[in-house]
Amino acid sequence: MRLWHFSWRWRTMADEIALTRASERAARADVLLRDELLTEAFAALDRDYTKAWRETAARDTDARERLWQAVQVVAKVRDHLGRALNNGKLAQRELDDLAERRRRFGIV
Repeated sequence: MRLWHFSWRWRTMADEIALTRASERAARADVLLRDELLTEAFAALDRDYTKAWRETAARDTDARERLWQAVQVVAKVRDHLGRALNNGKLAQRELDDLAERRRRFGIV
């Protein structure tokens, strides 16, 4: 029985480390998403790619396709940061719940 308890604690510690990493990534993503320069860069890229896409010749399907893909990549980067932020917020809630349970049951 003691061996099971020992392995459970290690598994919990590994989970806690993963949750802590996710929380730290969220803090970094939050800084990036709030950064004025990065926000301006996303907006400028989106605006410029969309404008260039609209100005392509009707027969230039390759250029339109590349510009559309560029707009999608910018959105994916922004979405990736948003997911990291949201996942980290959830991880922090789990860490807070774990700390509260430890406090409540006197586990250090």
